[in-house]
Amino acid sequence: MQTELVKTTDLSAADRSSMYALLESHFDGATSQIFETDLALKNWVLLLKDDSLALKGFSTMLMYDVAFADRLLTVVFSGDTIVDPSAWSSSLLSQAWVAAVNQLRTHYKGEKLYWLLISSGFRTYRFLPTFWRTFYPRHNRPTPPEMQRLMQFLSQRQFGEWYDAAAGVVKFPAPQRLKGHLEGIPTERLRNPHIRFFAQQNPGYDRGDELVCLTEIAAENLTKAGRRMWFQEVAIVNGVANREKVK
Repeated sequence: MQTELVKTTDLSAADRSSMYALLESHFDGATSQIFETDLALKNWVLLLKDDSLALKGFSTMLMYDVAFADRLLTVVFSGDTIVDPSAWSSSLLSQAWVAAVNQLRTHYKGEKLYWLLISSGFRTYRFLPTFWRTFYPRHNRPTPPEMQRLMQFLSQRQFGEWYDAAAGVVKFPAPQRLKGHLEGIPTERLRNPHIRFFAQQNPGYDRGDELVCLTEIAAENLTKAGRRMWFQEVAIVNGVANREKVK
């Protein structure tokens, strides 16, 4: 497997076509118009390819600086993130995403870096407790008022009228819903408190509602699994040089 970090404006026609085909195979409600419109709002995309260069996953992102409460912050917003089930055993996309964000942040001026994530599926939400010590919303700690204000500010800025501040979710007018073999939460997975909380906080997830989540991207905010991912040596083609492994 290998990853490529590419500016969205530099994507080849073949890659754009493969990205849409992967999206359409996993989501109902996907259209080429919605895909292209959403992609135009992002500035980077991370591609995951196998040894034959077939696309196995991708993650789009928008990275920007923004002023909030008299501070300049850097935000990375994750758009579509899809990994084909045949590559679920690989953690390369997650590792490469962190490597890419850490490299890209040098081009921005915010004093802190935040990850704005929206999730209509429990697998996406599970990235947060797996890799980050503190994130919101979460089952065992209320969201601090300042973090709540930041989440609402960023969400209103990003999603406008589609953001339901009271519910903390984004309700797109033409949502994408996971296809039948991927939708739903297996009953046994609800024993996990994080997954159970996700289902409670976002009861419309099966309709494509997206739960707004936020975490600070910082070394001190990593879990043990997150540290292994953070310090793993990862090579990204065309975008970020090899990361040196830190003991």
